[in-house]
Amino acid sequence: MFTPEQRGQLRAELLERARRDPAITAAALTGSAASGREDEWSDIDLAFAVTGDDALPEWTKYMYEQHAAIHHVDVHAGAWLYRVFLLANTLQVDLAFAPAAEFRALAPSFRLVFGTAGEPRHAPEPSTDWLIGFGWLYALHARSSIQRGKLWQAEYMVSGLRDQTLALACLRHALPAVHAKGIDDLPPAVVQPFEQTLARELTRPDLARSFRAAVELFVREIRLASPKLEAPLARALEELASIPSA
Repeated sequence: MFTPEQRGQLRAELLERARRDPAITAAALTGSAASGREDEWSDIDLAFAVTGDDALPEWTKYMYEQHAAIHHVDVHAGAWLYRVFLLANTLQVDLAFAPAAEFRALAPSFRLVFGTAGEPRHAPEPSTDWLIGFGWLYALHARSSIQRGKLWQAEYMVSGLRDQTLALACLRHALPAVHAKGIDDLPPAVVQPFEQTLARELTRPDLARSFRAAVELFVREIRLASPKLEAPLARALEELASIPSA
């Protein structure tokens, strides 16, 4: 396990290397360190403005050879590439590379360290319609998975329905709706009923029970977020959830 001191030392070293790298024109802190929310479990999040194609392979080699990276995964978002490294001490290091012309704050958690950045362009939260649409898709597949006796798939689909519903609740309370970042800040009265949507055991009766609870909460959030959709969707969703317990 890494220590906060080790994390701080590595972040300082990475920023110093970025200052010396001719392919990098600007750098910023992102994530929890940029917004004052860093704790002992936080990772390293840095964003670099780059010119040319040399930065990514050179930094990748550096992370493996000098800092004991054991694997990495890439996440693409528009012109940005996030290369996420796992170090041997379990520290996660997210290095984002963006063309200099596209380098800007994509979220409030962005603090420029050196260089210049374009005007902020924060990524939008998912729309209510999108969350509702994916919610009923998960509900459809939860019903069919339970009826087919595919219990692990059913648990996955019920969990997906719960996730979409919680994201709707986060939007309603002006909290971040992506990657569950706002869920733990929801009022207890809102989030506590979701405990009933958790499967206690991997059986058809309990999955049917948790599915019914998830559908009930999903319909509640539809009512609060988009009343015009409640009547048509509620009827269909209640039919989906009417699975016999045995």
